[in-house]
Amino acid sequence: MSKQKYIFVTGGVVSGIGKGISAASIGRMLKDMGFSVFMQKFDPYLNIDPGTMSPYQHGEVFVTKDGGETDLDLGHYERFIDVELTKDSSITSGKIYDSVLTKERRGDFEGRTVQVIPHITDEIKEKVYKVKNISKADIVITEIGGTVGDIESQPFFEAIRQIHSENPEDVLFVHTTLVPTIPGSNELKTKPTQHSYKQLMNYGIQPDVIVLRADYPITESIRSKISLFCGVPKEGIVQSENCDLIYEVPLSLKKQNLDKYICKKLGLIPEIDESNKWADMVKKFKKADKTLNIAMVGKYMKLHDAYLSVSQALIDSGYNEGYKVHISYLDSEEITKDNYNEFLKDFDGYLVPGGFGERGIEGMILTSKYARENKKPYFGICLGMQVAVIEILRDECGIKDANSEEFDKNTQNPVIHIIDDYDKDDLGGTLRLGNYLCKLKNDSRVSKIYNKDEIIERHRHRYEVNNDYISKLNQAGVTISGIYEKENLAEIIELKDHPFFMACQFHPEFKSRPNNPGPLFSEFIKSCGLEKFEK
Repeated sequence: MSKQKYIFVTGGVVSGIGKGISAASIGRMLKDMGFSVFMQKFDPYLNIDPGTMSPYQHGEVFVTKDGGETDLDLGHYERFIDVELTKDSSITSGKIYDSVLTKERRGDFEGRTVQVIPHITDEIKEKVYKVKNISKADIVITEIGGTVGDIESQPFFEAIRQIHSENPEDVLFVHTTLVPTIPGSNELKTKPTQHSYKQLMNYGIQPDVIVLRADYPITESIRSKISLFCGVPKEGIVQSENCDLIYEVPLSLKKQNLDKYICKKLGLIPEIDESNKWADMVKKFKKADKTLNIAMVGKYMKLHDAYLSVSQALIDSGYNEGYKVHISYLDSEEITKDNYNEFLKDFDGYLVPGGFGERGIEGMILTSKYARENKKPYFGICLGMQVAVIEILRDECGIKDANSEEFDKNTQNPVIHIIDDYDKDDLGGTLRLGNYLCKLKNDSRVSKIYNKDEIIERHRHRYEVNNDYISKLNQAGVTISGIYEKENLAEIIELKDHPFFMACQFHPEFKSRPNNPGPLFSEFIKSCGLEKFEK
């Protein structure tokens, strides 16, 4: 392909209508036709990144291979197109303004007045062109966060308008809108879509594709009406249907011939069609006929998006093994010494995910204790590994005040502590972030799970297992089966003589894919199924 192409995905009417899934689904369709795809997300908020934001504000922080703390939509992108994205895939208004103002202070603008146009818009355009040049992808898909009409989004719309002017044959605009119904009559209304289109046109952007979300099927008459009022051919108007599995969305859009329409608009000539592989995966998932009940125990359980990648990795791994995974999101603050045996008794496995801060820690420690003592599968991720270490040293080694410096800075037994390189005042971007190499112990269970001597996984944490207590852990039957050799840090622990008791300091969910689940998730699911159905 001689020239690289750009697809910009925007949203109108309301947020949260699946713009990210639509963008990821288009990426999947293009990849199945043999094109290389790279994706990015522009978010209009002024935070530098989501790293310091509460999960209740923004859901999960997804971490890229190079340590970028990003929007959760990047997780959808990676799972759909199976490409490892980078820091350059997540751009906020905060990053844009910070970069421009840094240049201004440095004197880069030579005394000129700094303005939204051209300086902010040029910076935005540079971010798009940068990923095009670095990724060398055939198509760069960029999602614009928020909705048309948001004040803070206007520079992004102006920037992508300019990119279209500079590359008129190589840019495609996709606009996602809601088609609501009138209560009582269930009549689908197109007026919000029309207004959203007009607002987009006010920015000088003519959409090529309109993706509709509605609770009912879009009729031919509605499609014709939207085509007439919005100047988009009927073949460019598709519905993102409500599906049982989000992975069905690319197949639904392909069935409506959106793939062919995009190729025609951008002058793309597909060489292959591998969509059958994705379709076969979906068929396999829908054949799962046994149920596993997994308890996920943490502190942000009122917002499931706080653990989106973990949940998806569990569900995808379950489908791959023939199980429908039902996740019970348990608030660790509700688990106490008086009730934990009763509270936790009816589950097939237990997962404690990552998190920060002291709140709810004792409930997580009790979850680890329950799984260990009752020989039930336990999977700890990041904080979930740290609470397992604390619990074992307290209950098996008699160190009753074992704790983490994160929860008690004055503890006499800091079994989890901060290492000097990460003891920084700033919170944002100062953790151990991104890909790190982990050496696996010979003949350990985890080395057999991965079938490798070394693995690379992504991290997001500041505290580590204190090596002063490793011998005590070994005496309690704990194997340190994964090490970051460069700094001699414990990465993985496992228990002997237990069906599955394993925890890792890294976040394996970030590299798990529906068509290639993370090995630890798959093994956890297998163990849960074995305990429930085959014993």
